[in-house]
Amino acid sequence: MIQDYETFKAELALSKEEIYRELYQENTDRIRIKKEGTATRNLARIIDSTLRLANSKGFHAMTLRDLCADSGLSMGGLYAYIRNKDDLIHLIQSHGFKLTRRTVLHYINGIDDPVSKLSQAIRAHVFLSELIRPWFYFSFMEAKSLPAVEKQNAIATEREIETIFCNVISEGIEQGVFREINARLLSSLIKAMMQDWYLKRRKYRDQGVSVEDYANQVNDLLRTYLLPPSERAGINVGRAETTAS
Repeated sequence: MIQDYETFKAELALSKEEIYRELYQENTDRIRIKKEGTATRNLARIIDSTLRLANSKGFHAMTLRDLCADSGLSMGGLYAYIRNKDDLIHLIQSHGFKLTRRTVLHYINGIDDPVSKLSQAIRAHVFLSELIRPWFYFSFMEAKSLPAVEKQNAIATEREIETIFCNVISEGIEQGVFREINARLLSSLIKAMMQDWYLKRRKYRDQGVSVEDYANQVNDLLRTYLLPPSERAGINVGRAETTAS
């Protein structure tokens, strides 16, 4: 059970080095460098520079020469990892989606109660998006730039994430815990609420809303909507689980 954001960070133990090592291992067919340590360090330089430049001047305006200058790699060194900017988007998006799916599934594994299961899925997704926000923000903003095939793959993967939430809601309906609703539609609305956190982070920061406040509020709204009136009173989903844990 996820108790709070700080505990989540400690449990996940997700370092940048680990992220880039996994990214290298998943793309050894694309990357010409075979020394894992060297490749991991250079991928970190490439991706960090990409996210920084995309934020400061825009990904479309960024050139590979800009990337070389910011990362400190030569053009030849850069081509050992990517052929073009489309490869960059693929690297960032594909790994982000895989990490999100793995994290959410990990935290709902073994939970039978659909209320707790949905709450944990929400908290895992929102907390992860806070932990690696630049990846989430970039992936959303640059999805439109993907080639047709890559765009379809990204859409399919995004639907896989929604399907996790849809399945949890459907289980709750089948068990008679949740009322009858359109589970697929609601899962899409949930995804939109979770996206709002990392796309409009400044707005919530200005309001003094923490990542835990946001996750709890989303869970409270869903509980009010999904549970029959007789089951709604007296329990705040996010806080109740934290206390129970």
